[in-house]
Amino acid sequence: MGNEMSRRNFLRATAGVAGAVALGMAGTAVAEEEEKRPEFEGKSKFAGVRNVRYVTDDLVYLGASDRRLALFENVYPIPRGVSYNSYLLLDEKTVLFDTVDRSVSGQFFENLEYALDGRKLDYFIINHMEPDHCSAITEVLTRYPDVILLYSKTAEPMLRQFFSFDPTVYGHGVTEGMDLVTGRHKLVFLMAPMVHWPEVMMTYDATDKLLFSADAFGTFGALDGNLFADELPFEKDWLDDARRYYCNIVGKYGPQVQAVLAKAATVEIATICPLHGPIWRENLGWIIDKYDKWSSYTPEDPQGVMVVYGSVYGGTESAANVVASRLSEGGVANVRVYDVSRTHVSELIAEAFRCSHIVFASMTYNMDVFTPMKNFITDLAAHNLQNRKYALIENGSWSPVAGSRMKEKLDAMSGMEQVGQTVTILSAPNDETYAALSALADAVLASLSGKEEAPVEAAPAAATKWVCTVCGYIYEGDTVPEDYKCPVCGVGPEKFAKKE
Repeated sequence: MGNEMSRRNFLRATAGVAGAVALGMAGTAVAEEEEKRPEFEGKSKFAGVRNVRYVTDDLVYLGASDRRLALFENVYPIPRGVSYNSYLLLDEKTVLFDTVDRSVSGQFFENLEYALDGRKLDYFIINHMEPDHCSAITEVLTRYPDVILLYSKTAEPMLRQFFSFDPTVYGHGVTEGMDLVTGRHKLVFLMAPMVHWPEVMMTYDATDKLLFSADAFGTFGALDGNLFADELPFEKDWLDDARRYYCNIVGKYGPQVQAVLAKAATVEIATICPLHGPIWRENLGWIIDKYDKWSSYTPEDPQGVMVVYGSVYGGTESAANVVASRLSEGGVANVRVYDVSRTHVSELIAEAFRCSHIVFASMTYNMDVFTPMKNFITDLAAHNLQNRKYALIENGSWSPVAGSRMKEKLDAMSGMEQVGQTVTILSAPNDETYAALSALADAVLASLSGKEEAPVEAAPAAATKWVCTVCGYIYEGDTVPEDYKCPVCGVGPEKFAKKE
Protein backbone atom coordinates (compact mmCIF):
# COMPACT_ATOMS: atom_id res chain seq x y z
CA MET A 1 0.00 0.00 0.00
CA GLY A 2 3.02 2.29 0.45
CA ASN A 3 3.33 3.02 -3.28
CA GLU A 4 -0.33 2.78 -4.07
CA MET A 5 -2.96 5.50 -3.86
CA SER A 6 -6.21 4.62 -2.18
CA ARG A 7 -9.48 5.55 -3.81
CA ARG A 8 -10.15 8.11 -1.08
CA ASN A 9 -6.77 9.83 -1.54
CA PHE A 10 -7.21 9.75 -5.32
CA LEU A 11 -10.55 11.53 -5.03
CA ARG A 12 -9.05 14.08 -2.69
CA ALA A 13 -6.19 14.77 -5.09
CA THR A 14 -8.33 15.07 -8.18
CA ALA A 15 -10.76 17.32 -6.34
CA GLY A 16 -7.86 19.56 -5.32
CA VAL A 17 -6.61 19.79 -8.92
CA ALA A 18 -10.08 20.50 -10.20
CA GLY A 19 -10.58 23.14 -7.55
CA ALA A 20 -7.29 24.79 -8.45
CA VAL A 21 -8.21 24.80 -12.14
CA ALA A 22 -11.61 26.24 -11.31
CA LEU A 23 -10.04 28.95 -9.17
CA GLY A 24 -7.57 29.73 -11.92
CA MET A 25 -10.36 30.08 -14.43
CA ALA A 26 -12.34 32.22 -12.02
CA GLY A 27 -9.28 34.41 -11.51
CA THR A 28 -8.93 34.91 -15.24
CA ALA A 29 -12.60 35.76 -15.56
CA VAL A 30 -12.42 38.32 -12.72
CA ALA A 31 -9.35 39.94 -14.27
CA GLU A 32 -11.08 40.17 -17.61
CA GLU A 33 -14.10 41.72 -15.95
CA GLU A 34 -11.92 44.30 -14.18
CA GLU A 35 -10.42 45.39 -17.50
CA LYS A 36 -13.88 46.21 -18.79
CA ARG A 37 -14.92 48.41 -15.84
CA PRO A 38 -15.22 52.16 -16.32
CA GLU A 39 -13.10 54.57 -14.32
CA PHE A 40 -14.16 54.70 -10.65
CA GLU A 41 -16.71 57.46 -10.10
CA GLY A 42 -17.57 57.06 -6.40
CA LYS A 43 -16.35 58.94 -3.35
CA SER A 44 -12.67 58.63 -2.58
CA LYS A 45 -13.31 58.69 1.19
CA PHE A 46 -16.47 57.70 3.07
CA ALA A 47 -17.94 60.37 5.32
CA GLY A 48 -21.58 60.83 4.41
CA VAL A 49 -22.61 64.30 3.30
CA ARG A 50 -20.93 67.69 3.58
CA ASN A 51 -21.40 69.79 6.70
CA VAL A 52 -20.05 73.31 6.27
CA ARG A 53 -20.87 76.76 7.62
CA TYR A 54 -19.91 80.22 6.44
CA VAL A 55 -17.88 82.34 8.83
CA THR A 56 -18.10 85.32 6.46
CA ASP A 57 -19.40 85.64 2.93
CA ASP A 58 -16.26 84.05 1.50
CA LEU A 59 -14.77 82.10 4.41
CA VAL A 60 -16.03 78.55 4.95
CA TYR A 61 -15.67 76.40 8.08
CA LEU A 62 -14.60 72.88 7.07
CA GLY A 63 -14.00 71.32 10.50
CA ALA A 64 -15.57 68.40 12.31
CA SER A 65 -15.92 67.08 15.86
CA ASP A 66 -14.84 63.85 17.50
CA ARG A 67 -17.15 62.74 20.32
CA ARG A 68 -15.57 59.30 20.71
CA LEU A 69 -12.05 60.31 21.78
CA ALA A 70 -11.60 59.74 25.52
CA LEU A 71 -8.21 61.39 26.11
CA PHE A 72 -6.87 64.42 24.26
CA GLU A 73 -3.14 63.93 23.58
CA ASN A 74 -3.72 60.62 25.41
CA VAL A 75 -3.58 62.58 28.69
CA TYR A 76 -6.56 64.90 29.22
CA PRO A 77 -10.11 63.55 29.65
CA ILE A 78 -12.55 65.12 27.20
CA PRO A 79 -16.03 63.81 28.08
CA ARG A 80 -17.58 66.43 25.76
CA GLY A 81 -15.30 65.53 22.85
CA VAL A 82 -13.29 68.02 20.81
CA SER A 83 -13.55 69.86 17.51
CA TYR A 84 -10.87 70.13 14.84
CA ASN A 85 -11.22 73.35 12.88
CA SER A 86 -10.15 74.11 9.33
CA TYR A 87 -11.12 76.99 7.05
CA LEU A 88 -11.29 77.74 3.31
CA LEU A 89 -11.09 81.24 1.84
CA LEU A 90 -12.91 81.62 -1.48
CA ASP A 91 -11.28 84.72 -2.98
CA GLU A 92 -9.86 85.11 -6.49
CA LYS A 93 -7.36 82.60 -5.17
CA THR A 94 -8.57 79.86 -2.84
CA VAL A 95 -6.74 79.29 0.44
CA LEU A 96 -6.96 76.35 2.84
CA PHE A 97 -6.00 76.98 6.47
CA ASP A 98 -4.78 73.80 8.19
CA THR A 99 -6.40 70.38 8.12
CA VAL A 100 -7.80 68.13 10.86
CA ASP A 101 -7.09 65.02 12.87
CA ARG A 102 -7.22 61.79 10.91
CA SER A 103 -10.25 60.66 12.93
CA VAL A 104 -12.43 63.20 11.11
CA SER A 105 -10.55 63.48 7.81
CA GLY A 106 -13.41 61.87 5.88
CA GLN A 107 -15.78 64.66 6.85
CA PHE A 108 -13.07 67.25 6.19
CA PHE A 109 -12.48 66.14 2.59
CA GLU A 110 -16.23 65.89 1.99
CA ASN A 111 -16.51 69.51 3.15
CA LEU A 112 -13.49 70.71 1.19
CA GLU A 113 -14.63 69.20 -2.11
CA TYR A 114 -18.11 70.62 -1.67
CA ALA A 115 -16.88 74.10 -0.71
CA LEU A 116 -14.47 74.28 -3.66
CA ASP A 117 -17.30 73.25 -6.00
CA GLY A 118 -14.91 72.33 -8.76
CA ARG A 119 -12.53 75.24 -8.22
CA LYS A 120 -8.78 74.79 -8.02
CA LEU A 121 -7.12 74.91 -4.59
CA ASP A 122 -4.39 77.54 -4.93
CA TYR A 123 -2.77 77.89 -1.47
CA PHE A 124 -2.49 75.72 1.60
CA ILE A 125 -1.33 77.49 4.81
CA ILE A 126 -0.05 75.43 7.74
CA ASN A 127 -0.28 77.43 10.96
CA HIS A 128 0.47 74.49 13.27
CA MET A 129 2.21 71.17 12.62
CA GLU A 130 0.72 69.15 15.47
CA PRO A 131 -0.81 65.95 14.01
CA ASP A 132 -4.34 66.77 15.18
CA HIS A 133 -4.20 69.61 12.64
CA CYS A 134 -1.79 68.36 9.98
CA SER A 135 -2.57 64.68 9.55
CA ALA A 136 -4.21 65.24 6.15
CA ILE A 137 -1.41 67.33 4.60
CA THR A 138 -0.13 64.68 2.20
CA GLU A 139 -3.63 63.71 1.11
CA VAL A 140 -4.34 67.37 0.28
CA LEU A 141 -1.17 67.44 -1.83
CA THR A 142 -2.24 64.23 -3.56
CA ARG A 143 -5.75 65.43 -4.32
CA TYR A 144 -4.68 68.96 -5.32
CA PRO A 145 -1.20 68.55 -6.85
CA ASP A 146 -0.94 72.18 -8.00
CA VAL A 147 -1.54 73.70 -4.57
CA ILE A 148 1.24 75.91 -3.12
CA LEU A 149 2.19 75.00 0.45
CA LEU A 150 3.04 77.86 2.86
CA TYR A 151 4.54 77.24 6.31
CA SER A 152 6.86 78.78 8.87
CA LYS A 153 10.59 78.18 8.41
CA THR A 154 10.63 76.18 11.65
CA ALA A 155 7.90 73.86 10.32
CA GLU A 156 10.03 72.71 7.38
CA PRO A 157 12.02 70.03 9.26
CA MET A 158 8.85 68.84 10.96
CA LEU A 159 7.18 68.32 7.58
CA ARG A 160 10.12 66.15 6.60
CA GLN A 161 10.00 64.27 9.92
CA PHE A 162 6.29 63.53 9.87
CA PHE A 163 5.78 62.88 6.17
CA SER A 164 9.18 62.14 4.58
CA PHE A 165 8.88 64.58 1.69
CA ASP A 166 10.67 67.75 0.67
CA PRO A 167 8.26 70.65 1.35
CA THR A 168 10.31 73.06 -0.77
CA VAL A 169 9.18 71.14 -3.87
CA TYR A 170 5.55 72.00 -3.10
CA GLY A 171 5.89 75.47 -1.61
CA HIS A 172 8.10 77.55 0.64
CA GLY A 173 8.56 78.88 4.14
CA VAL A 174 7.36 82.32 5.19
CA THR A 175 8.70 84.73 7.78
CA GLU A 176 7.32 87.42 10.12
CA GLY A 177 5.38 90.11 8.28
CA MET A 178 5.33 88.47 4.85
CA ASP A 179 1.96 88.77 3.16
CA LEU A 180 -0.10 87.07 0.51
CA VAL A 181 -2.68 88.93 -1.61
CA THR A 182 -5.41 86.58 -2.81
CA GLY A 183 -7.62 89.14 -4.54
CA ARG A 184 -9.75 91.14 -2.12
CA HIS A 185 -7.90 89.74 0.89
CA LYS A 186 -4.42 90.46 2.21
CA LEU A 187 -3.06 87.77 4.53
CA VAL A 188 -0.16 88.61 6.86
CA PHE A 189 1.94 85.96 8.60
CA LEU A 190 2.74 86.42 12.30
CA MET A 191 5.16 84.08 14.03
CA ALA A 192 4.01 82.69 17.41
CA PRO A 193 6.84 80.38 18.54
CA MET A 194 6.14 78.16 21.56
CA VAL A 195 2.41 78.82 21.55
CA HIS A 196 2.75 76.00 22.10
CA TRP A 197 5.14 74.43 19.55
CA PRO A 198 8.18 76.23 18.13
CA GLU A 199 6.88 76.29 14.55
CA VAL A 200 3.51 77.91 15.30
CA MET A 201 2.42 80.92 13.31
CA MET A 202 -0.83 82.82 13.00
CA THR A 203 -2.34 84.32 9.87
CA TYR A 204 -4.01 87.73 10.00
CA ASP A 205 -6.56 88.69 7.36
CA ALA A 206 -5.99 92.46 7.18
CA THR A 207 -9.05 92.91 4.98
CA ASP A 208 -11.68 91.39 7.26
CA LYS A 209 -9.61 91.87 10.46
CA LEU A 210 -9.72 88.17 11.15
CA LEU A 211 -7.06 86.19 13.03
CA PHE A 212 -6.40 82.50 12.37
CA SER A 213 -4.95 81.89 15.83
CA ALA A 214 -3.74 78.27 15.67
CA ASP A 215 -4.19 76.62 19.11
CA ALA A 216 -4.57 79.96 20.92
CA PHE A 217 -8.12 80.72 22.11
CA GLY A 218 -9.05 77.06 21.65
CA THR A 219 -11.00 74.85 24.01
CA PHE A 220 -12.01 71.27 24.62
CA GLY A 221 -15.55 70.34 23.61
CA ALA A 222 -17.30 69.19 20.42
CA LEU A 223 -19.29 71.76 18.46
CA ASP A 224 -22.95 70.77 18.55
CA GLY A 225 -24.04 72.79 15.53
CA ASN A 226 -23.27 76.14 17.14
CA LEU A 227 -20.12 77.49 15.51
CA PHE A 228 -19.77 80.89 17.21
CA ALA A 229 -19.09 81.58 20.89
CA ASP A 230 -21.95 84.09 20.98
CA GLU A 231 -24.34 81.27 20.03
CA LEU A 232 -23.38 79.42 23.22
CA PRO A 233 -23.67 79.92 27.00
CA PHE A 234 -19.88 80.09 26.92
CA GLU A 235 -19.17 81.31 30.44
CA LYS A 236 -21.54 78.78 31.97
CA ASP A 237 -20.81 75.70 29.86
CA TRP A 238 -17.46 76.28 28.14
CA LEU A 239 -15.20 78.45 30.31
CA ASP A 240 -14.00 75.58 32.53
CA ASP A 241 -12.92 73.60 29.46
CA ALA A 242 -11.33 76.66 27.87
CA ARG A 243 -9.32 77.28 31.04
CA ARG A 244 -8.38 73.62 31.37
CA TYR A 245 -7.31 73.55 27.71
CA TYR A 246 -5.15 76.67 28.02
CA CYS A 247 -3.54 75.89 31.38
CA ASN A 248 -2.59 72.32 30.47
CA ILE A 249 -1.71 72.72 26.80
CA VAL A 250 -0.23 76.21 26.67
CA GLY A 251 0.12 77.23 30.33
CA LYS A 252 3.86 76.68 30.57
CA TYR A 253 4.47 79.27 27.86
CA GLY A 254 2.99 82.38 29.47
CA PRO A 255 5.77 84.76 28.35
CA GLN A 256 5.39 83.61 24.75
CA VAL A 257 1.62 84.10 24.89
CA GLN A 258 2.13 87.56 26.38
CA ALA A 259 4.40 88.40 23.43
CA VAL A 260 1.75 87.28 20.95
CA LEU A 261 -0.96 89.24 22.79
CA ALA A 262 1.24 92.34 22.57
CA LYS A 263 1.70 91.74 18.86
CA ALA A 264 -2.04 91.22 18.36
CA ALA A 265 -2.76 94.48 20.19
CA THR A 266 -1.11 96.38 17.33
CA VAL A 267 -3.78 95.29 14.83
CA GLU A 268 -7.56 95.47 14.90
CA ILE A 269 -9.17 92.06 15.33
CA ALA A 270 -12.87 91.52 14.65
CA THR A 271 -12.92 87.71 14.55
CA ILE A 272 -10.74 84.96 16.04
CA CYS A 273 -10.73 81.58 14.30
CA PRO A 274 -8.99 78.98 16.54
CA LEU A 275 -8.16 75.38 15.68
CA HIS A 276 -10.36 73.98 18.48
CA GLY A 277 -13.73 75.17 19.75
CA PRO A 278 -16.02 78.02 18.75
CA ILE A 279 -15.14 81.11 16.71
CA TRP A 280 -15.08 84.50 18.44
CA ARG A 281 -16.78 87.41 16.68
CA GLU A 282 -18.29 89.24 19.67
CA ASN A 283 -17.02 90.22 23.13
CA LEU A 284 -13.42 89.50 22.15
CA GLY A 285 -12.15 91.63 25.02
CA TRP A 286 -13.60 89.18 27.53
CA ILE A 287 -11.74 86.11 26.24
CA ILE A 288 -8.55 88.11 25.57
CA ASP A 289 -8.66 89.29 29.20
CA LYS A 290 -8.84 85.65 30.33
CA TYR A 291 -5.80 84.84 28.23
CA ASP A 292 -3.97 87.86 29.58
CA LYS A 293 -4.56 86.71 33.17
CA TRP A 294 -3.74 83.06 32.52
CA SER A 295 -0.55 83.86 30.59
CA SER A 296 0.67 86.43 33.14
CA TYR A 297 -0.06 83.99 35.98
CA THR A 298 -2.46 86.48 37.54
CA PRO A 299 -5.22 84.75 39.55
CA GLU A 300 -8.41 84.80 37.53
CA ASP A 301 -10.39 84.86 40.77
CA PRO A 302 -8.62 86.95 43.44
CA GLN A 303 -11.09 85.63 46.05
CA GLY A 304 -10.91 81.98 45.02
CA VAL A 305 -9.51 79.33 47.39
CA MET A 306 -8.59 75.81 46.33
CA VAL A 307 -8.22 73.22 49.11
CA VAL A 308 -6.56 70.06 47.82
CA TYR A 309 -5.80 67.07 50.04
CA GLY A 310 -4.06 63.71 49.82
CA SER A 311 -5.44 61.26 52.38
CA VAL A 312 -5.52 57.50 52.91
CA TYR A 313 -7.53 56.88 56.07
CA GLY A 314 -9.42 60.15 56.39
CA GLY A 315 -7.43 62.18 58.90
CA THR A 316 -5.97 64.59 56.34
CA GLU A 317 -9.31 64.82 54.52
CA SER A 318 -10.98 65.80 57.80
CA ALA A 319 -8.42 68.57 58.33
CA ALA A 320 -9.00 69.90 54.80
CA ASN A 321 -12.75 69.99 55.36
CA VAL A 322 -12.32 71.87 58.65
CA VAL A 323 -10.33 74.61 56.90
CA ALA A 324 -12.87 74.82 54.06
CA SER A 325 -15.74 75.17 56.52
CA ARG A 326 -13.95 77.87 58.51
CA LEU A 327 -13.27 79.75 55.26
CA SER A 328 -16.93 79.54 54.31
CA GLU A 329 -17.93 80.82 57.75
CA GLY A 330 -15.52 83.69 57.19
CA GLY A 331 -17.37 84.74 54.04
CA VAL A 332 -15.47 82.97 51.25
CA ALA A 333 -18.10 81.94 48.74
CA ASN A 334 -15.72 80.51 46.19
CA VAL A 335 -13.89 77.73 48.03
CA ARG A 336 -13.47 74.32 46.39
CA VAL A 337 -12.18 71.09 47.96
CA TYR A 338 -10.46 68.41 45.85
CA ASP A 339 -9.20 64.90 46.56
CA VAL A 340 -5.88 64.77 44.71
CA SER A 341 -6.30 61.00 44.24
CA ARG A 342 -9.72 61.26 42.59
CA THR A 343 -9.63 64.48 40.58
CA HIS A 344 -7.75 64.42 37.29
CA VAL A 345 -4.62 66.51 37.49
CA SER A 346 -5.67 68.59 34.45
CA GLU A 347 -8.63 69.90 36.48
CA LEU A 348 -6.37 70.61 39.45
CA ILE A 349 -3.95 72.55 37.25
CA ALA A 350 -6.81 74.64 35.85
CA GLU A 351 -8.13 75.39 39.34
CA ALA A 352 -4.68 76.45 40.51
CA PHE A 353 -4.57 78.96 37.64
CA ARG A 354 -8.05 80.22 38.58
CA CYS A 355 -7.58 80.69 42.34
CA SER A 356 -5.43 83.16 44.23
CA HIS A 357 -4.96 80.92 47.31
CA ILE A 358 -4.24 77.20 47.55
CA VAL A 359 -4.30 75.06 50.69
CA PHE A 360 -2.21 71.90 50.33
CA ALA A 361 -2.96 69.12 52.83
CA SER A 362 -0.89 65.95 52.56
CA MET A 363 -0.14 62.92 54.62
CA THR A 364 3.48 61.77 54.89
CA TYR A 365 4.15 58.79 52.66
CA ASN A 366 7.47 56.94 52.50
CA MET A 367 9.06 59.86 54.35
CA ASP A 368 7.92 62.22 51.61
CA VAL A 369 4.80 63.89 50.25
CA PHE A 370 1.87 61.59 49.42
CA THR A 371 2.61 60.45 45.85
CA PRO A 372 -0.43 61.96 44.04
CA MET A 373 0.15 65.28 45.84
CA LYS A 374 3.85 65.21 44.99
CA ASN A 375 2.96 64.57 41.34
CA PHE A 376 0.46 67.44 41.37
CA ILE A 377 2.98 69.92 42.77
CA THR A 378 5.56 68.72 40.25
CA ASP A 379 3.01 69.31 37.49
CA LEU A 380 2.30 72.81 38.81
CA ALA A 381 6.00 73.60 38.53
CA ALA A 382 6.13 72.09 35.04
CA HIS A 383 3.27 74.38 33.97
CA ASN A 384 5.15 77.37 35.38
CA LEU A 385 2.47 78.40 37.91
CA GLN A 386 3.50 81.55 39.77
CA ASN A 387 2.30 84.27 42.13
CA ARG A 388 0.03 82.34 44.46
CA LYS A 389 -0.48 82.40 48.23
CA TYR A 390 -0.42 78.95 49.77
CA ALA A 391 -1.02 77.29 53.14
CA LEU A 392 0.19 73.90 54.35
CA ILE A 393 -1.19 71.02 56.40
CA GLU A 394 0.88 67.89 57.01
CA ASN A 395 -0.05 64.59 58.61
CA GLY A 396 2.00 61.67 59.88
CA SER A 397 1.57 59.01 62.50
CA TRP A 398 5.21 59.13 63.61
CA SER A 399 7.45 61.40 61.49
CA PRO A 400 5.41 63.99 59.58
CA VAL A 401 7.62 65.62 56.95
CA ALA A 402 5.18 66.35 54.12
CA GLY A 403 4.92 70.03 55.03
CA SER A 404 8.62 70.80 54.73
CA ARG A 405 8.86 68.77 51.51
CA MET A 406 5.92 70.64 49.95
CA LYS A 407 7.31 74.00 51.06
CA GLU A 408 10.65 73.21 49.45
CA LYS A 409 9.00 72.46 46.10
CA LEU A 410 6.57 75.41 46.22
CA ASP A 411 9.16 77.97 47.26
CA ALA A 412 11.26 76.97 44.25
CA MET A 413 8.44 78.33 42.05
CA SER A 414 8.36 82.04 41.27
CA GLY A 415 6.28 84.39 43.42
CA MET A 416 4.88 81.76 45.79
CA GLU A 417 4.22 82.97 49.35
CA GLN A 418 3.21 80.93 52.38
CA VAL A 419 0.30 82.14 54.50
CA GLY A 420 0.12 81.14 58.16
CA GLN A 421 2.05 78.43 59.95
CA THR A 422 2.22 74.85 58.72
CA VAL A 423 -0.28 72.79 60.72
CA THR A 424 0.98 69.37 61.80
CA ILE A 425 -1.45 66.54 62.54
CA LEU A 426 -0.52 63.25 64.13
CA SER A 427 -2.81 60.62 62.59
CA ALA A 428 -6.07 62.56 63.04
CA PRO A 429 -7.17 66.06 64.07
CA ASN A 430 -7.89 66.66 67.74
CA ASP A 431 -8.99 69.68 69.75
CA GLU A 432 -5.51 71.20 69.65
CA THR A 433 -5.05 70.78 65.91
CA TYR A 434 -8.64 71.92 65.32
CA ALA A 435 -7.64 75.25 66.85
CA ALA A 436 -4.52 75.35 64.68
CA LEU A 437 -6.59 74.63 61.56
CA SER A 438 -9.00 77.44 62.49
CA ALA A 439 -6.04 79.78 62.92
CA LEU A 440 -4.76 78.75 59.51
CA ALA A 441 -8.15 79.56 57.97
CA ASP A 442 -8.05 82.96 59.71
CA ALA A 443 -4.64 83.63 58.15
CA VAL A 444 -6.02 82.82 54.70
CA LEU A 445 -9.04 85.07 55.33
CA ALA A 446 -6.74 87.91 56.37
CA SER A 447 -4.71 87.46 53.20
CA LEU A 448 -7.85 87.46 51.06
CA SER A 449 -9.03 90.70 52.66
CA GLY A 450 -5.69 92.35 51.99
CA LYS A 451 -5.03 92.98 55.67
CA GLU A 452 -1.45 93.20 56.84
CA GLU A 453 -0.50 89.76 58.02
CA ALA A 454 2.38 88.69 60.17
CA PRO A 455 5.14 87.10 58.13
CA VAL A 456 5.68 83.40 58.59
CA GLU A 457 8.26 83.06 61.34
CA ALA A 458 11.49 81.44 60.40
CA ALA A 459 11.63 77.90 61.64
CA PRO A 460 13.97 77.37 64.59
CA ALA A 461 17.29 75.78 63.86
CA ALA A 462 16.64 72.17 63.09
CA ALA A 463 17.64 69.66 65.74
CA THR A 464 19.90 66.80 64.80
CA LYS A 465 17.88 63.98 63.29
CA TRP A 466 18.54 60.32 63.91
CA VAL A 467 16.91 57.72 61.70
CA CYS A 468 16.04 54.21 62.81
CA THR A 469 17.81 51.85 60.43
CA VAL A 470 15.12 49.23 61.00
CA CYS A 471 11.84 51.10 60.43
CA GLY A 472 12.81 54.63 59.38
CA TYR A 473 11.42 56.45 62.43
CA ILE A 474 13.18 59.77 63.03
CA TYR A 475 14.24 60.97 66.46
CA GLU A 476 15.25 64.62 66.94
CA GLY A 477 17.81 65.61 69.54
CA ASP A 478 21.49 66.16 70.07
CA THR A 479 21.96 62.47 70.83
CA VAL A 480 19.78 59.41 71.16
CA PRO A 481 19.43 58.62 74.91
CA GLU A 482 21.01 55.37 76.04
CA ASP A 483 17.72 54.01 77.34
CA TYR A 484 15.72 55.13 74.31
CA LYS A 485 13.51 52.61 72.52
CA CYS A 486 12.12 53.23 69.05
CA PRO A 487 8.34 53.79 69.48
CA VAL A 488 7.65 51.97 66.22
CA CYS A 489 9.84 48.86 66.20
CA GLY A 490 11.30 48.87 69.73
CA VAL A 491 15.00 48.75 68.90
CA GLY A 492 17.55 50.60 71.01
CA PRO A 493 19.81 53.61 70.24
CA GLU A 494 22.46 51.41 68.63
CA LYS A 495 20.13 51.02 65.63
CA PHE A 496 19.88 54.78 65.03
CA ALA A 497 22.13 56.60 62.55
CA LYS A 498 22.62 60.33 62.15
CA LYS A 499 20.55 61.63 59.24
CA GLU A 500 22.57 63.80 56.91
